Amino acid sequence: MANPPIRPSAHGGQGQLRIIGGEWRSRRFSFPDAEGLRPTPDRVRETLFNWLAPYLSGARVLDPFTGSGAIYLEALSRGASMALALDVNANAIASLRKHLDTLNCGHGQLLQSDALRYLETQTPTPFDLVFLDPPFNKNLLLPACELLENKGWLAEHAWIYTESEALPSSLGLPGNWRLHREKQAGKVHYALWERSASANAAPS
Repeated sequence: MANPPIRPSAHGGQGQLRIIGGEWRSRRFSFPDAEGLRPTPDRVRETLFNWLAPYLSGARVLDPFTGSGAIYLEALSRGASMALALDVNANAIASLRKHLDTLNCGHGQLLQSDALRYLETQTPTPFDLVFLDPPFNKNLLLPACELLENKGWLAEHAWIYTESEALPSSLGLPGNWRLHREKQAGKVHYALWERSASANAAPS
């Protein structure tokens, strides 16, 4: 019988997530509850990683708003060569660090940092795949996309995943990002974008 979906606690304390594929398939971990935390549901993650299956092995991954770390851990489990996760919440980062230790994973990096400040101020290295799942209603998605494109954080043909309250076509993301796939789960729109190396990165 299939495992029931695991959802965050509704009463504070701890939520739980399950890795659904790859080396650590079916491993379960807790994460601290926090305001604005929306762990990507199992069925959305499964769709996303089906989309990414041809591109994930050996990829360099960036997760600037990692939260529970569900997508970050999934990417490492499924063959990413390295992954960097950021979050402003010290408890979230500490929890993920324990998970990496438990998994004996040496190719995951974690930093407690504000994502926009990090992307603005740090020396960029190109990533093949970026997950953008920021807290809603805080005007974080578009500035993050613009910094990724304009500061040199993206590989020539990078893939970018977004979750948003609005239709992907209405987001005004860089003009050289092509919408590859999109779906909706409840009120959340999720999409995968393919970057071209075009110098024209003006918003679409």
